[in-house]
Amino acid sequence: QLQLVESGGGLVQPGGSLRLSCAASGFKLDYYVIGWFRQAPGKEREGVSCIRPGGSRLTYAESVKGRFTISRYNAKNTEYHEMNSLQPGDTAIYYCAAGTKGCTNAASSTWWRTWGQGTQVTVSS
Repeated sequence: QLQLVESGGGLVQPGGSLRLSCAASGFKLDYYVIGWFRQAPGKEREGVSCIRPGGSRLTYAESVKGRFTISRYNAKNTEYHEMNSLQPGDTAIYYCAAGTKGCTNAASSTWWRTWGQGTQVTVSS
């Protein structure tokens, strides 16, 4: 059974940093596309970034370019989402998703094979 578990969320002050983890079980993460999404209260789930099996990355959200990076630690079967210079507008539940069809910023249940349960990130002073 393919499963993803996110962790690392929390409350952080503006300008702070967090590192989110997306741990995979039941499959080898390095053979899959991993997408990161976020959903703020009252808003649609939006694509943030994506990493392909070969390591190439895409960042969809203009507001996070230069601040968020994704990396893959194959030995732990875990994806990391490093977030720096956090702002109140980054407050959301963050999700990772795994698929085999390539990167897309669409939060489609037919595109992505499995989703994690999400982890809350709150940026506030």
